[in-house]
Amino acid sequence: MSIGLFAYLLFGGILGGLLSTIASMASLATYPFLLSAGIPPVYANTTNDAALIWGGVGSTVASLKELSGHWKQVWFYSIFTVVGTALGCFLLINFPGEVFEKIVPFCIAFSGITILFSGKVNMSVQDDDTNNWLKVLSLVSILIVGIYAGYFGAASGVLLLVILNFITEDDFLTVNAMKNLIGGLSSLVALLIYMFTEKIYWLAAIPMAIGVLIGSFLGPKIIRHIPVKIIRITIASLALIQAGYFAYTAYR
Repeated sequence: MSIGLFAYLLFGGILGGLLSTIASMASLATYPFLLSAGIPPVYANTTNDAALIWGGVGSTVASLKELSGHWKQVWFYSIFTVVGTALGCFLLINFPGEVFEKIVPFCIAFSGITILFSGKVNMSVQDDDTNNWLKVLSLVSILIVGIYAGYFGAASGVLLLVILNFITEDDFLTVNAMKNLIGGLSSLVALLIYMFTEKIYWLAAIPMAIGVLIGSFLGPKIIRHIPVKIIRITIASLALIQAGYFAYTAYR
């Protein structure tokens, strides 16, 4: 690998790490960088997972303050995400790449639109039966997000952020920190599966992983100084732009 390509993928990783913690969209940077490096779409996805596990490491270290007292919640929600991720990996392995490429734009667009409506919903005003059903529906939704994360992953963090905002009463920074750690565990599970079933371009994954680690460590420190409204608008805008790009490449 040339020094130029190494630096290019390193930069893509740093950008992805920042987007992961600030805008929940690491793959919207890292995935196109891998594609532009000449890696086929499905293998770009598996290589992407190999790099993104370090995003969970960097963001967790930088967010220990926000995660304090919330570890039980994180592990509980992670169970549903990890199971869903394993199912999503199975779908990716068994469905052709053409289907994969055509579904992606709609998933990303939906994620971006959803974040605009991800404000707090006070479930305490509901009766107990309604509240319980909403909690069950939310857990099923986390499972579905895990499936999507295993199948593609781009903007899956946005969906997870929306759901966690709905079912918890924690502030945005805490929910975002929980999302980052759960997303990192999801990427780790996907990587373990793909290591034995699919091809991973390790020479591309290594520089990108280094960049992701750097970016994800810096992200939580930056996000503490950005208004939540601006973050949500930024997330939605980036998602819709990226969805348009992927739709163009898939259907032209």
